[in-house]
Amino acid sequence: MSESTAPRQHRYALVGAGSRAQMYIDAVSRRAESRLIAIGDSNAGRAAHYRRRVEAITDGGPAPVGFDPSELERVIAGHDIDRVIVTSPDFTHAEYIVRALRAGADVVVEKPLTIDPAGARSIVAAIDDTGRNVVVTFNYRYSPRNSALKEVIASGRIGAVTSVDFHWMLDTVHGADYFRRWHRLKANSGGLLVHKASHHFDLVNWWIDDVPRRVFASGGLRFYGDQNARKRGIDHNDPRDRPQQTPFALDARCDDRLRELYVDNESYDGYRRDLDVFGTGITIEDNLSLVVDYAGGPSMSYSLNAHCPWEGYRVAVNGTKGRAELDVVERGAVIPDADGTVTLDPSATPAAETNSVRPTGERLVVQTHWDVARGVDEFAAAGAHGGGDDLLLRDVLDGPGDDPLGRPAGLDDGLRAIAVGIAGNASLATGEAVDIADLDLGRSL
Repeated sequence: MSESTAPRQHRYALVGAGSRAQMYIDAVSRRAESRLIAIGDSNAGRAAHYRRRVEAITDGGPAPVGFDPSELERVIAGHDIDRVIVTSPDFTHAEYIVRALRAGADVVVEKPLTIDPAGARSIVAAIDDTGRNVVVTFNYRYSPRNSALKEVIASGRIGAVTSVDFHWMLDTVHGADYFRRWHRLKANSGGLLVHKASHHFDLVNWWIDDVPRRVFASGGLRFYGDQNARKRGIDHNDPRDRPQQTPFALDARCDDRLRELYVDNESYDGYRRDLDVFGTGITIEDNLSLVVDYAGGPSMSYSLNAHCPWEGYRVAVNGTKGRAELDVVERGAVIPDADGTVTLDPSATPAAETNSVRPTGERLVVQTHWDVARGVDEFAAAGAHGGGDDLLLRDVLDGPGDDPLGRPAGLDDGLRAIAVGIAGNASLATGEAVDIADLDLGRSL
């Protein structure tokens, strides 16, 4: 192939050098078809951490340049960037997406697209003005178990969908972690209804191929936070005070990755990755329930609990011909070490779990009217998010191929996912049901 006809190597800049950035940084750096040119973060130490990582991955290749996010337009123009990956805190997504689009680059953004209607409107306007593209990364679509449920529903085996029951359990490792970092402030993350549950709302929107229209929500901060600690007589303290360690305490100094990425760089901006989950100032909810009505007629009942003793989710889809049930146990128990600490790795499974009546695993069952329940064949895959991350990165970085399940997500998918969470937050504030059309997200859904 001549040089003139060879595919162009995509040139990437990344904004937001936190934990989630690593998946994209590693993937881009290992592909011949892409090159990570620049890494930007308001914390220069974290950006430098990942620049060194790219050097190691590329075996001494050129390190990406570092930049402050205020320089994004200059970096795009000066380094011929054609794609920007946004993995910064959620409340900054809209700003960086809009600036990248208007500077001439397409955007890949970690979910959620943004956290409020104003951000959504600014993104839609920038896309309409520039004609450029935004990809929202919903990796759970790519998990084989979730794809299998999509296939069941799309096949018509359970008929037309009438309702969905969806319950998500976050355990005392993964769930607790949202209450010790920047996510604990709703102004930063939109709360778990936007930051976390946008994954789940997107799954339902995609599974049933329908558009959410109306949301009623109830919930509150009922487990974490200082007031709940006082009610239950919990003796808590700064997690870095090791003599008074509890299983809920995370000392980032004792975790190699967190220490290198966060603790060693606290001098730049003072950001603490390991705050007390029973401390003051938490403004997000840990227990949430929603009823969501869809344009085509179905409704969904949804719940999220962020302090369960196990982690996973249960979905039941009712149809005019039967019912499909997906049960997933991602971790069946949280077992403290001998010193009372627990591992932070959400994918880790304790050895003691081998004797548990709740082993990790997944089961998809379909039962039609007048018949027995039948299991769907094996569909498990190794890897993060049930094997979804690798498949997602293939489509995002290499370009989506023909996919009969329609897993690649676009702007409308991103808007529909956050619409449920934003409407849910509005319902929590008012105590009333909220019509999504009244949110004014910049585009009719």
